[in-house]
Amino acid sequence: MVPTGDEHKVTPAELFFDLVFVYAITQVTALMAAEPSTTRVVGAMVVLALLWWCWCSFAWLGNVVRADSGALFAVLVAVMAVVFIVSLAVPQVYSDAPGGIPAPLLFVLGYAAVRLLHLISYWLSSPGDPALRATLRRTALASVLPPLVPLLLGATLTTGTAQILLWLLAVLIDYAGIYVTGASGWRVASTGHFSERHGLIVIIALGESIVAMGVGVSGFPLTVAVLAASAAGLLLSAGLWRLYFRQLGEAAEHRLASLDGDDRTRFARDVYTFLHLPLVAGVVLTALGMKKVLQQVADTGHYDLAEPLHGVVAWSLTGGVGVYLLGAAAIAHRTSGRPSRALLTGGVLCLAAGAAVTQIPGLVALVLLALAVATAVWLDGRSTAKAETARTA
Repeated sequence: MVPTGDEHKVTPAELFFDLVFVYAITQVTALMAAEPSTTRVVGAMVVLALLWWCWCSFAWLGNVVRADSGALFAVLVAVMAVVFIVSLAVPQVYSDAPGGIPAPLLFVLGYAAVRLLHLISYWLSSPGDPALRATLRRTALASVLPPLVPLLLGATLTTGTAQILLWLLAVLIDYAGIYVTGASGWRVASTGHFSERHGLIVIIALGESIVAMGVGVSGFPLTVAVLAASAAGLLLSAGLWRLYFRQLGEAAEHRLASLDGDDRTRFARDVYTFLHLPLVAGVVLTALGMKKVLQQVADTGHYDLAEPLHGVVAWSLTGGVGVYLLGAAAIAHRTSGRPSRALLTGGVLCLAAGAAVTQIPGLVALVLLALAVATAVWLDGRSTAKAETARTA
């Protein structure tokens, strides 16, 4: 395995690796869309959290060992194969179809294989680093084995809400275990690489939201209403993109580069591993609502333009944006120590707006949401600029 340096950048091998996660995120949206309900949405977010852990593990590893050289590339290809199989199982993890290998069991065994390959690869990459190897042992004992064996595997013998709750508990134990084991031992060799890797996964999520809109209108005629809804959805995605890449990502990368040692590792863990998950989850939830809006606008044989969204799908449209904005506010606060009132207010209002969405046409709700996001992003940008001017004056 070839170690990296301070100037290490994202390799084509890692971009290739991300392709399977494009499909995985699409499958999570499909899992929710097949049976929209509160229980199913919670279950889909649990699946997303497990997939996120698989991706994050190798984002950290690829920061200290080159992904396009030596043994690690072979490991990445093996993980890609496993994650692809896991993704195939995602739509059936809570409603397994008869025949074949049980989808929940296949999902858990694939997840276990990815986590195991990550720990082994990290161990082999650090023969002269006793601190990292001690951390890997603590991680295996506190974060991997406890939730994996009794909870994830045990839950495959159950169905419905019980399975989802057991998997949710496993996710909480896993994430808490990583936090409790501490930052000592882990390394962030290249801050530019680490920031770029996480920016790419945000791009993947935003791209999935655009794909979801296209899937929603597939097979239907293109009308003025469809074009208007598509433009509004793209404006919404553009607002979320600008918030991250112009107001969050650069500041977080600069802050990460200014730190060293365990302080850098803690910041990377908090901002990138933990707080980027709400960003991705928020986009996936919003994609579900956007897909349904486009479908209703396009399918004039079953809906009219005055048709609102209903149930959990109505909440997902604005609630997903709310989760994204609150995650962004947490990143901004962890980066600068300054709370963003615009993002906090916008996030809370979006979370609470689900009931209102059920009372207005879906197209109108999408247009208003896009304008609201643009306003929140503009207000946060202006507030940040004023604070920076005051700091440097």
